[in-house]
Amino acid sequence: MSEHSPAASAFRGHSREFQLLCDGASTILWLDERAQKALHVAVGDSLRARAAPGTQDKVHRLFMQAEASTLGSEAWEVVLEVSGQPLVVALYASTLIEHGADSKVAITGSLVPSDYGAALGQVSANLSEMATLHRETDRQQRELLRRHEELVRLHAQLQESYRGVVALHHEIGEKDDSLRRASEIKTRLVANVSHEFRTPLNSILGLTKLLLSRADGDLTDEQETQLNFVRQSAESLYALVNDMLDLSKTEAERVALRTHTFAADNFFTSLRGMLRPLANDPAVELHFEPPVGVADLDTDEGKLAQILRNLVANALKFTERGEVRVSIQQNADDTLSLCVSDTGIGIPYAEQKRVFEEFYQADNPLQRVHKGTGLGLTLSQNLAVRLGGSLELVSEPGHGSTFTLKIPRYHPEAREVAALVERSQVVAPGHQPVLVVEDDRQTLLLYEKYLRGSGFQVIPARSLDEARAALKRVKPAAVVLDIMLDGEASWSFLHDLKANEATRDVPALVVTVTNREERARALGADEFFMKPMEREWLLNKLKAMAGRQELNTLLVIDDDKVARYLVKKTLADSPYRVIEAADGNEGVLLAKKHLPDVIFLDFVMPEMSAFDVLDELKRDPATRNIPVVIYTSKNLAEEERRRLEQEASAILPKQSLSREIAIARIREALEKAGIRGAKGDLSP
Repeated sequence: MSEHSPAASAFRGHSREFQLLCDGASTILWLDERAQKALHVAVGDSLRARAAPGTQDKVHRLFMQAEASTLGSEAWEVVLEVSGQPLVVALYASTLIEHGADSKVAITGSLVPSDYGAALGQVSANLSEMATLHRETDRQQRELLRRHEELVRLHAQLQESYRGVVALHHEIGEKDDSLRRASEIKTRLVANVSHEFRTPLNSILGLTKLLLSRADGDLTDEQETQLNFVRQSAESLYALVNDMLDLSKTEAERVALRTHTFAADNFFTSLRGMLRPLANDPAVELHFEPPVGVADLDTDEGKLAQILRNLVANALKFTERGEVRVSIQQNADDTLSLCVSDTGIGIPYAEQKRVFEEFYQADNPLQRVHKGTGLGLTLSQNLAVRLGGSLELVSEPGHGSTFTLKIPRYHPEAREVAALVERSQVVAPGHQPVLVVEDDRQTLLLYEKYLRGSGFQVIPARSLDEARAALKRVKPAAVVLDIMLDGEASWSFLHDLKANEATRDVPALVVTVTNREERARALGADEFFMKPMEREWLLNKLKAMAGRQELNTLLVIDDDKVARYLVKKTLADSPYRVIEAADGNEGVLLAKKHLPDVIFLDFVMPEMSAFDVLDELKRDPATRNIPVVIYTSKNLAEEERRRLEQEASAILPKQSLSREIAIARIREALEKAGIRGAKGDLSP
């Protein structure tokens, strides 16, 4: 059959797996090679005859509907017998009518896989599984929706709880501030009252001693007994006042630590001689074990002795017979363990934690006999912490107690104070010295931190003798004085400072924990402030009282970012605030805006040369007189150098830039401009 024949055109709308042309009785008139191979039929065979038993009528109906042109586009599945085996084929039929002849039926067919039924079953199973998955997905979506609603509800509850926590945190913060203020007030009150008590107590003790010495006449036995009672009561009250004052200092962290190096054996010898008079009961022996293999200590000897005195005094007080033993050993971690052991009554387990509380005293017969303030162990524990260590107790009722003081052999902050003192021996270039008379080590370090980068340098003095020695060595820009340093002697120091012609013009700032402003100003104090110190207040007062204003400003105009950074680092901690410009135009704008005291100008820059910048600065009256230091790495021509020497204040090669040279060039520029005196001493 030709491809262009009418019969061929009838096949074009169908698949071309195999093709046949039959008459109305299903006899094959033509077939292609694929039909021959697939169906094993030939021209003249009847397609109906090849139908499997029971399917002939279906083939017959196919041809009848094809002739009647009532077939649709759907396929007819027919089972044919091929080589004795059933073969399922899908047939598409259409009618072809030729002129002068009967109509013919064009058949296009395709093989249906042998596992078609299984495939249909698999599809059915898949559809069933998909339906199950759909139901499960729908269930999970409902569950997710329910959980989402639950999360929304929980989120709302958390938001409400968060607001409550914020409110509670704010309330706790307010209470914390209130407690802190109350603690500060208590500390100030105790310190003030304790100091005020000391004066009349000293008078009572002095007058009692004078009367008992019979300097003004004889006393009767009754009068002597009464005076002894007065003296004993005054001494007890004086001891209580001292303990309260020491305790208030430790709580406020104001205990002055005076660290120095000393030998353990010398310390024990001194301590033994000091405490031997306390061991006046022959039934109790006081032993000091010789220190063996203990290196020198570098800590506060006085505070260490105070702790051991308290511990030994308590041990002797509560030991009726046996011994009190004091020992010291050096540990592998370079700490020291100092032990005070006794064979006394011991401390009940329930009370061992409370013995370190203020005013707490265990209830026992010996305690009622030997009354005390109840502050000794509290003070000892606080002092142990200030020494960088701890105080621990091991006790068994009826078998004695052992208090162990563990401290670092070398106080961790002693190096900081030593470094500060060493730095203060030479006033840094461009800085003004401030004499800080303060016995508290941490406060001294805090002052140095406050004044860092401000143009002021701390000159520390931890005693009045050190302060007087510092005044002979250097004239400070100001004196910051803790008036509680040494009682009345501190007031005398302030009086002498203002009475001396050489120091009367030095501003004095009194900073302390007690409100004695009226007396301080009466003795010549220029300012008064109650601790804790505020950095902003201190800096503002020092700048105003020492004749300083804001930090002087230096403008660096250089397109090289690294060069600008080097200038800034070189002048760190100098009295200059460095601002930067990356080109000449920006530099001129910043100069007009900030009116710097000095300008560092690079000679070689893109777009705008150093001469252009100088010309722009000269045009504006506000910037005309600002000193300009040319700093460059270029080898200047003679003509360039002559012109710069006329228009600039100084020339500085970049390769020789250092702190000393930079400050020297700044000083030269200020002197050339005639304004050096307005900015203070900048000597390198």
